[in-house]
Amino acid sequence: MISKAFNDKVLLITGGTGSFGNAVLHRFLHSGLREIRIMSRDEKKQDDMRKKYNSPKLKFYIGDVRDPQSLVNAVRGVDYIFHAAALKQVPSCEFHPLEAVKTNVLGTEHVLEAAIQYGVKRVVCLSTDKAVYPINAMGISKAMMEKVAVAKSRTSGQTIINITRYGNVMGSRGSVIPLFIEQIRAGKPITITDPNMSRFMMTMDDAVELVLYAFEHGQSGEIFVQKSPAATIEVMAKALTALMGKPDHAVCVIGTRHGEKLYEVLLSREEKVAAQDLGKYYRLPPDLRDLNYSKYVDHGELKISEASDYNSHNTTILDNTGMQALLMKLRFMQAITQGEQAEPEE
Repeated sequence: MISKAFNDKVLLITGGTGSFGNAVLHRFLHSGLREIRIMSRDEKKQDDMRKKYNSPKLKFYIGDVRDPQSLVNAVRGVDYIFHAAALKQVPSCEFHPLEAVKTNVLGTEHVLEAAIQYGVKRVVCLSTDKAVYPINAMGISKAMMEKVAVAKSRTSGQTIINITRYGNVMGSRGSVIPLFIEQIRAGKPITITDPNMSRFMMTMDDAVELVLYAFEHGQSGEIFVQKSPAATIEVMAKALTALMGKPDHAVCVIGTRHGEKLYEVLLSREEKVAAQDLGKYYRLPPDLRDLNYSKYVDHGELKISEASDYNSHNTTILDNTGMQALLMKLRFMQAITQGEQAEPEE
């Protein structure tokens, strides 16, 4: 159910030609929104999207969040923004960390500044579990993105800024499931880094639902986390090969890559103490301490010492059957199991 707050409004999706943007369009194209703006750097993907959806409601803007000026036309007249533009690949960000900073940190500052300047009512910024206890450049840049958004929310006036944080979105561009599918189709062994490595699992529809929940319920500066099940990479691979009719497909363990964690965390220990349990979601209020340093230096928090974080080892762990059921929620997996040559959506 899409909120009536979207009726006759204008929505901008930065990085809108990616997996998230396509998922939003599946939900919103026939809603009461007056206009949906897609901003990205890729004119080819914009043209593909224009032909695919063929809707007068869609408007396309070539631009880059790194360039504040290119945001002006895209943001002017907008009511709401879903900020999805980001560099998300761990290896590329490791080799080009300043590029991650330019897009994920400075780009977010530019989007939020434009939103405030042009009176945007709500902005939801998309983050990742890799922002918690970050060990790689992508996670560090996303952690800083969150800090920028929370700091900006303190002085954003009528513009409400929220953040959503989630784990592995199954089948999204550049994720491991499309890689495994490609390897199975090519008759090559599935390359697994560590069979015991666990990851949170959620569908792209879940990601959209989380953004909508934050949109409808968030106060400025709050971070929203969906409680998600997790699975080991080994279970994920076995579930996928079973669904594709290749249960005995070869698997090759290649070892953990630089910048990878054994498990991911959606809420740190300190955050878990402060978070409000909403049933399906956690709401993390912003840290509203001012520059009174005694609150940082002289006063501790005993219950933090006794808390644990929320990670992909201590959440609900999926077995093979559970992982297969979750995979079958993906449209392209439904098509593949019916013998169609479907591909994960961009």
